[in-house]
Amino acid sequence: MDTVEETSHAFFLPAALQAGIYESSALSAEVALSRVQADIDSIAFEIYGFTEEDREAISQIVIDVSDGANNDIEDEDDVGSLPGDAASTLLSWAVGCAFGRFDWRLAAGEREAPPPPDPFDSLPAKSPGMLPDGARPFHAHTGILVDDQGHPHDLARLVEEVLISVKVVVPDDVRRWLQRDFFAFHLQRYSKSRRKAPIYWPLSTTSGSYTLWVYYLSLSDQTLYTAINDFMEPKLKQVSDDVTALRNKGSARTRDDEKQFETLQVFELELVELRDTLLKLAPNYKPNHDDGVQISAAPLWPLFRHKPWQKVLKDTLAKLEKGDYDWSHLAVNYWPERVREKCKTDKSLAIAHGLEDLYVEPEAQQKKARGKKKAGAGE
Repeated sequence: MDTVEETSHAFFLPAALQAGIYESSALSAEVALSRVQADIDSIAFEIYGFTEEDREAISQIVIDVSDGANNDIEDEDDVGSLPGDAASTLLSWAVGCAFGRFDWRLAAGEREAPPPPDPFDSLPAKSPGMLPDGARPFHAHTGILVDDQGHPHDLARLVEEVLISVKVVVPDDVRRWLQRDFFAFHLQRYSKSRRKAPIYWPLSTTSGSYTLWVYYLSLSDQTLYTAINDFMEPKLKQVSDDVTALRNKGSARTRDDEKQFETLQVFELELVELRDTLLKLAPNYKPNHDDGVQISAAPLWPLFRHKPWQKVLKDTLAKLEKGDYDWSHLAVNYWPERVREKCKTDKSLAIAHGLEDLYVEPEAQQKKARGKKKAGAGE
């Protein structure tokens, strides 16, 4: 049943695709499980001699409890375990295919479904639905896609192409969904208890008019430089040229030209601000996947527009600054002297950072010699 859950080690394909292609699906598994459960209930009722009235009453209690459990979830951290709607789940899978996380060929019939694992097999490094190592991805990229119509790495266009390749009707509002709904949905699905681990990061201008989608699993100390050189600078040049062309029209600008001129000027300023922020962050930004998503994303918090996630990252950075996460590689990059000083007295921290030579073993305290008991007068 977990074969339709994107975050499961058993994930294969979204339910909408799996049921239409393969005889064995999560839906058929649920039906089979219901039949088994009904058989178990019937046997138990027979053993304990329950009457029809007893069975009816117990069945009603089970239904009421189930409904209450579904309606009383208040903790936002528990929401991540709920299934999303079918359309968003399918689009999320298509995003994963565009980034090279999932294998679109399974849905296109170009790759056979892998055999189910033995119950005692060790957990695989990848779920069956993921792209195998060495396989050709749907789209080659350097770890960054972009919300920019007409760009070769435009995420919305790639999502549409994935859906077309598996013969799914493409929704009219893919770009709008990516801009407004996707990250909140993604954060919800990739959160469990207190652990939040989104892997597709939207780094945006203030208004969200331009977004760089960074793939966490491809993140490196060169990612921000790639974003600047391959995306920001060319986009800025294009917009600046358009602004200059309209400015040179002078009094010949039409009303539509004037409106476009003002819009482009604002857009240019936002792009400059985003580029300058990336330039400021890039020299010291050396992420390490062992730190986890939250700590790795913390220095980039001003570039996320999703307010709840932005707050989580801002609070995380404040704790980093205070020294709460000095075990992380990020802490060494930003506050090396403080971490090195701690390594002198904290052996586990020194080992974590490969700085055992800094650790100073405390001097062993000498035990006080016990004095001999004086012999009594009668001895």
